[in-house]
Amino acid sequence: MIKVGCCGFPTSMKRYFENYGLVEINSTFYEYPKLETVERWRRNAPENFEFTVKAHQDISHRLKMKLNEACLQAFEYMKQICKILNSKVLLIQTPGSFRPDRLEDAEKFFINVSREDLALAWETRGPEWCRPDVYDRMRKVLGKLEVVHVTDPLVAMPAFTGKITYFRLHGLGEKLYYYQYSDEELTRLWKLIEPLHEAGKKVYLLFNNLSMFEDGVRFMHYIRSGVFPKVTGSAGLDSVRRVVEKTRYPIPKSTLIRKVGWRLVEIEEGKQIRLVELLEKLPSKSFKTPDELVEEIAKQIEAFPR
Repeated sequence: MIKVGCCGFPTSMKRYFENYGLVEINSTFYEYPKLETVERWRRNAPENFEFTVKAHQDISHRLKMKLNEACLQAFEYMKQICKILNSKVLLIQTPGSFRPDRLEDAEKFFINVSREDLALAWETRGPEWCRPDVYDRMRKVLGKLEVVHVTDPLVAMPAFTGKITYFRLHGLGEKLYYYQYSDEELTRLWKLIEPLHEAGKKVYLLFNNLSMFEDGVRFMHYIRSGVFPKVTGSAGLDSVRRVVEKTRYPIPKSTLIRKVGWRLVEIEEGKQIRLVELLEKLPSKSFKTPDELVEEIAKQIEAFPR
C-alpha cells in the first residue's frame, strides 16, 4: 500500500480532505495543541482519513532524546495526541547538530520509551548520517528496535524500514522547500518505492516542499493512470502566464527569481523547465505587469534550444 500526503495542511482542510487520505501533523513540532483541538481535527476528518504526528522539538532539539522526566513527559503527551487521532506513526526529526556520535543516546531513548503499539520513525539530518559505516551501525540498531529510518528517497534510501517505510520529500533545490518536482523526478521516485510496495510494505510518502499539494496530487494521478497531468494545466506561454500572474506587480527581476524561479513551466508539450532558466536571461529591471513580463519571456522561449 502506498499512502501519499503532505507535511501539514497547505490548503483548506475541506479541499485537502477531498484530495488526500493522509496528512502529517507537524504543527505539533512547534507547540503542544490542546487535546480538545486534537479531538476536533479527528472529528472534522473523514472516517478513514489517516494522521501521522511529528513529535515536539522538546524531544529532539531541546532535550536531545535524553531520558529525563521532561523528555518522557513530552513523549507521553505526543502519545496522547496519537491516540486521539488514531495515528499509527510518530515521527521524530533530529537536527543537524545531532550527529552519529549520539546514536547511543537515540538507542537508549528508543529502548526505554513506552511506545505501546505506536510505530516510531526517525529522520536524521546532516551528511554524516549517510556514511556507509554509519548506515551499517544504524541498520543494526534500528533493526533490533524496529524503528523506521526516514529519508528522502531521491537523496538516500533508508538504513532500515521494517513493515512500514516513511519518506519525506523536502525538494532538491539549493534552498530547502523551494522546489517543484518534475515529471522525470516523480517517475524516478516511483521506481524507487515500487519495489517496497511490491514487497508488501506500507509506504508513507510525505511531500514537504512549497508545491507539496500539487506535487502530491500529480504523483497520485500518475500511480493511478501512468501519466502526469500538465504541471500548470497548459503549455507554452500560457503555462508561463499561469505562474507569473500570481505575484504582485511591479516586481524586479531579482524578486521574481526568488519567488517563482523554482517553479516549473511547460514551454512546449512534454518539455518542462524551471522558470529561472527564462528569468535569468531577462533584462535587469522591474516589470510593471504580467503582460510585460510574458512578452519578454516570449522572446526567450523562441530562442530556447529545442
